[in-house]
Amino acid sequence: MPRPFRFGVNLLDPGPAAEWRAKCRRAEDLGYDVILVPDHLGWVAPFPALVAAAQATERPRLGTFVLNAGFCNPALLAREAATTDALTDGRLELGLGTGYVREEHERAGLPFGSPAERVDRLRATVVELERLLGSPEHRPRPVQPRIPVLIGANGDRMLRLTAGHADIAAFTGARASAASPTGLAPLTADELADRVARYHEYAAGRTEPAELNLLIQTVAVTDDPAAALAPLLERQPQLTLEQALALPIVLVGTLEEIVARVRAQRERFGFSYLTVLEPDMEAFAPVMEALRGE
Repeated sequence: MPRPFRFGVNLLDPGPAAEWRAKCRRAEDLGYDVILVPDHLGWVAPFPALVAAAQATERPRLGTFVLNAGFCNPALLAREAATTDALTDGRLELGLGTGYVREEHERAGLPFGSPAERVDRLRATVVELERLLGSPEHRPRPVQPRIPVLIGANGDRMLRLTAGHADIAAFTGARASAASPTGLAPLTADELADRVARYHEYAAGRTEPAELNLLIQTVAVTDDPAAALAPLLERQPQLTLEQALALPIVLVGTLEEIVARVRAQRERFGFSYLTVLEPDMEAFAPVMEALRGE
């Protein structure tokens, strides 16, 4: 039996209080199950933004997508997470990742490290958070028994960490690529299937399966896919239009085509939790409506 669909929107742009509250209420009205915030310098500060989102809404859960472990001291992060969970009435979902933007670390005066060092840092953070958030000394009045943990992953070591510790396994749908002008290249369906299979290999001993999440980069309900995908093809000139349309992180076509594609991707990969970016919040709403309750 497939897991029911769940949908999140990652709100990227900071704004005045009234504007932020209105945006969060709009996400709730459209039917999003989770309101998410990223963790990049110059964007919203995650925990205050989530507390403000909770004050403006009633139903959606609230999450980080994802916190940069390199920015965080685990003990201080545990305090922030526990407090935010209390102030949001137990609606917090804690998303964690390694961080991938060297320039942000340099601006913050923090070490960036090699990929292996960043994974080790995240692993240590996750383990310490489990200890601290499970301790009455650090979380004396828990609102929910366990704050769900999401880990964003693609490489083997990250997938192994996710399999061992995450309630939600988030797949990035891209890999580092020196050949790409952006430094990242989107995964093909076959490449993503390989990553999902590797995750399941590592997670074979779990008693409770994790929820699988995919971040969708482009959504457009349209009869003109070439126009909708022009910005992506400009950033990824190695792709043809047909190859771009086939990417799992792209949902472009008629409403019926997109709905069928989302169902097919849940069947093939197991993705029941989809996240879209703020610019696509309105465009994805009819897709959610068509899939609601499945």
